[in-house]
Amino acid sequence: MAGSGRRPEHRGPPELFYDEAEARKYTQNSRVVEIQSQMSERAVELLGLPEDRPCLLLDVGCGSGLSGDYISEEGHYWIGMDISPAMLDVAVEREVEGDLLLADVGHGIPFRPGMFDGCISISAVQWLCNADKKSHSPPKRLYRFFSTLYTALARGSRAVLQLYPENSEQLELITAQAMRAGFTGGMVVDYPNSAKAKKFFLCLFVGASGTLPKGLGTECADEELQQAKFTNERTRFKNIKGKSVKKSRDWILEKKERRRRQGKEVRADTKYTGRKRRPRF
Repeated sequence: MAGSGRRPEHRGPPELFYDEAEARKYTQNSRVVEIQSQMSERAVELLGLPEDRPCLLLDVGCGSGLSGDYISEEGHYWIGMDISPAMLDVAVEREVEGDLLLADVGHGIPFRPGMFDGCISISAVQWLCNADKKSHSPPKRLYRFFSTLYTALARGSRAVLQLYPENSEQLELITAQAMRAGFTGGMVVDYPNSAKAKKFFLCLFVGASGTLPKGLGTECADEELQQAKFTNERTRFKNIKGKSVKKSRDWILEKKERRRRQGKEVRADTKYTGRKRRPRF
């Protein structure tokens, strides 16, 4: 159910909306991939993870694993949950590095207490506000989700949930159920004055409450300038960290090495690894 960067229209349950054709189209759209990567990067940044060790993260509404790709690139491990079999099939085909679970998060998070060092979710939680069946009660499903998520997270950790609320009532419903389940925190809004770039991140703390991070673009009237500045800073920061360029030979070799460490079968490295194929006519 991971998000496309646009406000999703409600056309029935997500497991029906994202059929096989829609799942493939979604994952192959370069604009979707770019926006998904940006929102995942921002969500992981808001988690405030320790830099000295890899963490285990939960990705709620992981879809085809686009946000999981960023988590893996940062050196962390992840488990993804999604209600759409078609989306998870695409994730398996893409050979994502995380483990995948087909599940409805409205039924709860089925993991042992304190298992995760953090949780992210991109464009998924608002689906729980819809009653797709007569038995569905949005407040009850949201409370079930948040209360079991609270239990599954380690004390002192965070959950960062990017969402597209349809209105202020929906926003209040989601936030109220999260607080009722024991979370502290609140909403971080990036670029609040921009209709196009505005993004909502529900930043939740487990245990001791932390300081709510500031939203991007809140101190700058010129939203486009602030957006460009953030993009440039992010690129420069990545270069400083020495990350390999995506899809380059080094990036592919690093990804294969991570998969070997996880005990997965990986093809042997050769002189052709990462080499671009010539176009066929």
